[in-house]
Amino acid sequence: MRYLIRVVKYFIWFIIILAIMLAILVALGEAEFNLQSLFRNGNDSLWQIAILFFVLALIYPLTGFRKLETVVPGEYPEARNIVIKHMESRGYRLESEEGETMTFKLNSKVGALFKMFEDRITFEKEPGGFRVEGLRREVVRIISTLEQKIKTGEL
Repeated sequence: MRYLIRVVKYFIWFIIILAIMLAILVALGEAEFNLQSLFRNGNDSLWQIAILFFVLALIYPLTGFRKLETVVPGEYPEARNIVIKHMESRGYRLESEEGETMTFKLNSKVGALFKMFEDRITFEKEPGGFRVEGLRREVVRIISTLEQKIKTGEL
């Protein structure tokens, strides 16, 4: 179900971006507000663009989200404190905690908007560390900076 919601979100997001770009072109006088002149195939271009956006929206959630593992030393209470401290330094707040699973959300509503409210990062305890799930680029950034801070003794 979460995949389907993401597909719909990205489809709508692509349409909004196209509408903003076209509005800017019309406002700058670079294009007329007429579908026949805006697009090579006129009205037929709308369904072609919609199909393209739908295909992109189907693919992106499969490649844009990831689960990766990270090494965090210590038992859960100690590792928990390290993770919370690190996530707070990156602008996240602890949203919920169930057992040995923590979820974080961005403090910034603007940042969450730019991530289409897909800003949730989940840490699930595993032997030797955590499995981290969320947006691919955020997960990679969080894991790399977390491991670097642990290695240098900052956390």
